[in-house]
Amino acid sequence: MFPFKTSIQFDRKSNQALYLQLSNQIIQLIKSQKLAPNTRLPGSRTLAEQLHVHRKTIVACYDELLLQGWIESIPKKGTYVHRNLPVLHQQKLKDDEVFGVNNNADFSFYKSSILPKIPTEKREDFMYLNDGISDTRLTPIDEIARTYRNVSSKKMIYEHLSYGSTYGNGTLRNVLVEYLNSTRGLNITKENVLITRGSQMGIWLSAKLLLQKEDVIVVGNTNYVSADFTFLNQQVKLERVSVDKNGLVTDDIEKLCKRHQIKAVYVTSHHHHPTTVTLSAKRRIHLLNLAQHYNFAIIEDDYDYDFNYNHAPILPLASHDTNGNVIYIGSVCKTVAPVFRVGYLIASKDFVDEAAKLRGYVDRQGDALLELTFASFIKSGDLDRHIRKVMKIHQQRRDLFCKLLNDELGGFFQFETPIGGMAVWIKLHPDYSWDTISEAARKHRLEIGDWRQYDAAKLGHNSIRIGFATYNEEEIYELIKRLKHAITSTL
Repeated sequence: MFPFKTSIQFDRKSNQALYLQLSNQIIQLIKSQKLAPNTRLPGSRTLAEQLHVHRKTIVACYDELLLQGWIESIPKKGTYVHRNLPVLHQQKLKDDEVFGVNNNADFSFYKSSILPKIPTEKREDFMYLNDGISDTRLTPIDEIARTYRNVSSKKMIYEHLSYGSTYGNGTLRNVLVEYLNSTRGLNITKENVLITRGSQMGIWLSAKLLLQKEDVIVVGNTNYVSADFTFLNQQVKLERVSVDKNGLVTDDIEKLCKRHQIKAVYVTSHHHHPTTVTLSAKRRIHLLNLAQHYNFAIIEDDYDYDFNYNHAPILPLASHDTNGNVIYIGSVCKTVAPVFRVGYLIASKDFVDEAAKLRGYVDRQGDALLELTFASFIKSGDLDRHIRKVMKIHQQRRDLFCKLLNDELGGFFQFETPIGGMAVWIKLHPDYSWDTISEAARKHRLEIGDWRQYDAAKLGHNSIRIGFATYNEEEIYELIKRLKHAITSTL
């Protein structure tokens, strides 16, 4: 007789019922071949006595195993492990491996040689450079939570809990029409708006609809690396053009148009990523004219429109587009907090319709309650109040960060104080190497990150983008201190 008494262990503090604990353990015994097919199981009264549980627990366990097909009850004979169960062929796991979990799949699948590795978890005692993200400690979480509760308490909320539109919540789309028309100078209707889970989804949808293998897309010779990866994953030809103090050099784009059929141009016109420069008015008009003449799309990623310190925000290309060439992408993730995956894609109705269909294959719909929350958050003016508050804080942090960079590390770096955004583009003196500094920085608990991502075109510009908005005053001093120690230790 199988030794159930020593093989079965109950956790009486668990929320899982005892009969389920028992049935799951018996299943594992069958799968591991410790209980072979056609093995007779003890009667319910006998097993209950052995395991010190109520007989009803055993009866419920056997009923569950019968229902799942692991055992069979033969009249006048008893209960048996099902005779027709095939033997499950399993490899022996190592001592440190969890049952049923393996590090390597036993099937083939396609791996990307283009997409980056997923970053490892961060250590609490380290400081990490970033390329310009918001300080989540400034998130108006109380206001958002209050708005969420108010939205959720309304009588009509239940209609939003079922399947909705792949275009996104209708209320938020209407609110964004009013908000973007008034703040960005757009002239759109609800049919031009698709809600996305952040701007990255908008870039991905645009790439899937615009680009196929060997198609040509134009980007800057320094560019937002996630956009590069998204386009390259479509097996396209990435043509790079120069970026100077006035943004993308549109004369270079015109030359490319005369040699190739261009499908799209990707541009971060407000604050070019990563260099932070602004596309000049002359080049904006030139680019729009080129798009109309050569019939290509402009993917305008307006990732940090709201943060400007020296002047009012410059209206996007989309505000001047009357030909339907611009796909305008933005989000509230940068403005409020990255966790709130609420973004938008603005384009011609036919493109939005197709993007909504495609979106349905990877994300049936967004989070309607969160989208309703942000509709209310925007409409009430809370978003604008939050922007005004953090603008002042970001400007103070920018000024301190740039002052310390200049005072403490001016001999090592060249940079221009950015007029907007949340990051500084700094160039390391050619006598020094980011490889060496990165290695030294880890000894001072500072992680530089993959600095090569900023030079995909292999220009050798020796520059990286460092965000300042994440850090408070004390942390900025500490960051500069660690960076200085790292650099001077390599001399």
